[in-house]
Amino acid sequence: MDVAERHETIATAPDFLLTATDGRTLAYADIAGPKGAVVVFMCNHCPYVKAVLDLMIRDARELARLGIGFAGICSNDQEAYPEDGFPAMQRLARDQGLPFPYLHDPLQQVARAYGAVCTPDFFGFDAARRLVYRGRLDASRTTAIPGARRELFEAMRAVAEGRPAPEEQVQAIGCAIKWRRVPPG
Repeated sequence: MDVAERHETIATAPDFLLTATDGRTLAYADIAGPKGAVVVFMCNHCPYVKAVLDLMIRDARELARLGIGFAGICSNDQEAYPEDGFPAMQRLARDQGLPFPYLHDPLQQVARAYGAVCTPDFFGFDAARRLVYRGRLDASRTTAIPGARRELFEAMRAVAEGRPAPEEQVQAIGCAIKWRRVPPG
């Protein structure tokens, strides 16, 4: 059973065209590195994201050196959660010095295409856009666990080195994506 079957999710990376906090419009191909990419669904207000943001930044930098691209996508309903709206995303990217694009998915189409369910929710892909990792960054929850095994990083380092990602992958836990309410009719 492959990772997509284990997690009942996509098998390959769906494409997207989203606006980044720096004003660029980016597709999957723009964020992928020569050896693969990580796409994380995240937001500004989630305590699970806040707890691991510094670790995500560290891992994104180290993965970039290994040829793995990295991008964050915020798909939360910005009307109901203005702290996750585009201006707030821009502030977070600037204030935290994010070394990766932070993309806005206001229609939530990308989150639905990927099957994202929570923040943070990590998707790791190889150079051929095949899903090789779906899970958590590490064992941290609303508090970072010092010295926790770097599950996402280890899996993607293996991929960058031409080895398979580990079979054992732990599902992400976090805040549910804040879906827009669709009016009846």
